[in-house]
Amino acid sequence: MTADYRQIAAEGTPTGWFETLYAEAGAGRAEVPWDIPEATAHLREFPLPPGEGRRALVVGCGNGRDAEHLAAAGYATTAFDIAPTAIELARSRHPGSPVDYVVADLLDPPAAWRQAFDLVLESNNVQALPTALRARAIPTVGTFVAPGGTLLVLAAAAVARPGDGPPWPLTRAEMDAFASDGLRPLAVEHVEAPDTTFPGRWRAVFTR
Repeated sequence: MTADYRQIAAEGTPTGWFETLYAEAGAGRAEVPWDIPEATAHLREFPLPPGEGRRALVVGCGNGRDAEHLAAAGYATTAFDIAPTAIELARSRHPGSPVDYVVADLLDPPAAWRQAFDLVLESNNVQALPTALRARAIPTVGTFVAPGGTLLVLAAAAVARPGDGPPWPLTRAEMDAFASDGLRPLAVEHVEAPDTTFPGRWRAVFTR
């Protein structure tokens, strides 16, 4: 019998439970619900600006599926996760990948990443944090975007009751809060994702 990821989250710290989940999954005692083979559907459908060697950053990369998608589109991609086991998994899943997989903390990121990336992807990660940490994490995401760069945010829309998470789907106010540190919104869309766990989704684009 495998452990439920919400049980692991409830028993761990707000960010430390990710490492526990990946370690337990590696031992066959849990399942990572977002460990699927393809990049996020709304990322695959998004008309990405040309890569052409531009720098991209993937927030909370997990098994690397979204990072590999950006690399295949021509981006010089860095992808990070707070869980060392997740980074080990991404590297093992994609041997020979050009993606630079690194362990890092969104709440305490490397100073060199400030305004350093032409494309930043935040896909379904902030929503896994409780309210207080989301309030810190959301404005931090935008600090990675270079002048003229793009931030793409994909997230579940707030339809669940408080306390149902993780994940905790994001409110419109939380989506608007990504427009900080000099970013401005180009589009904040509510899109349908029928026959999925969270049928209401956000897809938002910001630029500096």
